[in-house]
Amino acid sequence: MAQEFNVLALLKGDERYVYVYDDDSRQALLEQLRAHAAQTDLSLNWFDAAVLTEKIWQQALASQSSPADKKSRL
Repeated sequence: MAQEFNVLALLKGDERYVYVYDDDSRQALLEQLRAHAAQTDLSLNWFDAAVLTEKIWQQALASQSSPADKKSRL
């Protein structure tokens, strides 16, 4: 089975935040979002991190759906 990747992107002003991750690296990405939100030299803030975190969990739930459920959503 081929490895699947998730893509999460935020366009904010002139900055682009694009995260590509697999299910095994989800926790590391959540930690990285917190680190990015804490950096004062980035425009990504705590609200952005919260929104992106919610999207990560939505993607996780979607990936746990059965293949039949995924086909019915197409």
